[in-house]
Amino acid sequence: MKKNIEARKKIAVRACKEIGKIISAGFGRTLKVKSKGDRDLVTNIDKRCERAIIRLIKKHFPQDGIISEESPDLVSASGFKWIIDPIDGTHNLVHQLEVFGTSVAVAFKEKVVLGLIYMPLTDELYIAQKGKGAYLNGKRITVSKRRLNRATLIYDSSIRLNKVEMLKELGKLSDQVFNIRMFGSTVRALSYLAEGKAEAEVEFNDKVWDFAAGLLLVEEAGGKATDFKGEPWSIDTKRYIASNRAVHKGILKILKRRR
Repeated sequence: MKKNIEARKKIAVRACKEIGKIISAGFGRTLKVKSKGDRDLVTNIDKRCERAIIRLIKKHFPQDGIISEESPDLVSASGFKWIIDPIDGTHNLVHQLEVFGTSVAVAFKEKVVLGLIYMPLTDELYIAQKGKGAYLNGKRITVSKRRLNRATLIYDSSIRLNKVEMLKELGKLSDQVFNIRMFGSTVRALSYLAEGKAEAEVEFNDKVWDFAAGLLLVEEAGGKATDFKGEPWSIDTKRYIASNRAVHKGILKILKRRR
């Protein structure tokens, strides 16, 4: 198993670096932007990056499954499944806001065992392997120890999807934490959390390709991630709390109290 994961880590790093070059070269240039639905965008860069990483995976691990945002799922014959989002934060990219990155995770029998996040404009590569810790450019990272009243909470920016509920929860949480931020990019939020720059993230409407790598990163950095009921997260989770562990019970209590 160890050799299998290490082999996939090598290709995952290569994929992040290769598509990072594509993203960086395209940043600030005129993009071809299409709407996928209600205020949901995709660019030619998203498509190009996804094709590149899928080709790389198929070349080296043709029996592996793939879950990605813009393409149909590929079934696994090996037990391994790649979960990829070449650009998490497409809306930021379109508006030339430097808050976006790449998420690549690998699951074995539905359990995430490897996660990488790459922020191409700053060349920040985060890597987490189950039971092996979390790292930023080769240096180990850990979550903060700040308590709830000193916590920076990152909140789901998709408020329009559950406006009444989410604004109500936001109001309650804002009374208990130090401050609140919204980045519009799960990989940025969870990478900041893993390296101790924020204390928690609350998401109501996330997708597995956005959070799979990041939640493993947070856990391997000493943090905690659960659904809103306090149960372990999975690749089927939609709503979750990720935290530095110190604030987890407090946030969970606030959310449960509103149910």
